Amino acid sequence: MTDASALKALEPLKIPTVADTVFEELHQQILSLELAPGTKVSEVEVAKAFGVSRQPVRDAFFRLSQLGFLSIRPQRATVITKISEAAVLRARFVRTALELACLRAALEVISDDDIKDLDVLLKDQQAAVTAGERQLFHRLDDDFHRRLCAISGHEYVWSLIREQKAHMDRVRFLSLASGAQIALDDHIDIIAAIRDGKKELAEARLTTHLGRIQTILGKIRSENPDHFEE
Repeated sequence: MTDASALKALEPLKIPTVADTVFEELHQQILSLELAPGTKVSEVEVAKAFGVSRQPVRDAFFRLSQLGFLSIRPQRATVITKISEAAVLRARFVRTALELACLRAALEVISDDDIKDLDVLLKDQQAAVTAGERQLFHRLDDDFHRRLCAISGHEYVWSLIREQKAHMDRVRFLSLASGAQIALDDHIDIIAAIRDGKKELAEARLTTHLGRIQTILGKIRSENPDHFEE
């Protein structure tokens, strides 16, 4: 008979709720600008489109508003927020500080297997760039940074970063039309420095990589003025 005390405890499985599904779909549509900044949305219309009740839509709307994607005002239309330059720059500052701290911690414990896993991810990113799959590359880009946080032992930090970067993400997505290969090359350079044990160089390359958003912000705004706050 199996000794119950020898069994490993399993983490409870998180089963997505209807609200989770609605949130993820709307999040992706806003991020990819299928739902453009300034677009009005209503609980009734979204509930009808998804074939669900209004409650999960209301929950999803609240979560999106907490990320900065929706402006919900009583007695007025709910609107997809326009991109705020100030919010993008705040997010860059917060993200750089947190990710550099995670990178420093990761550099102390990263294994050869971790680097091999990251190399596989870089190959997947190259395939997405070659195929012109912007949405897929964006997800894989996030996965690269999340994994560095996880390797450091502080994966929870990625949740804090995600809460800050809604406005930044839309600028990043717009930039991928021409800048996906640049982002991938940055990732390759970061991993090369990590593999060679060059800690200061890895930190410098991550700082440069995350700082590119400030460099391209003006160009993205000039090309998409209607997407930004005045």
